[in-house]
Amino acid sequence: MFKKIAKKAKQLGQKAKNFVKAKIQEIKTTIKTAETIMRCQAHRALAGTKAEAYVDTGVKILIAVVIGALLLGLLYTLFNSTIMPKVTEKVGELFNYNGG
Repeated sequence: MFKKIAKKAKQLGQKAKNFVKAKIQEIKTTIKTAETIMRCQAHRALAGTKAEAYVDTGVKILIAVVIGALLLGLLYTLFNSTIMPKVTEKVGELFNYNGG
């Protein structure tokens, strides 16, 4: 009688052991799947450079506008202080021609 009980206990223990192993394997699979999904989402988020081109283009336009404004300011200053007075002087000399 004790042999039957021992055998039955051993069978139940084996079933419980197999059940626990199966559950542990199922949990491991679930964790690995979740890990893979999270890794893919993180990779996709880090690789997403959709708006980067807009920012680059905006910075390029801003740099072009600033450099253009600086060049126009430089030319304006150059014309008003150096070129235009000389042109005005030369035109004045042409109209003050005495002929002799």
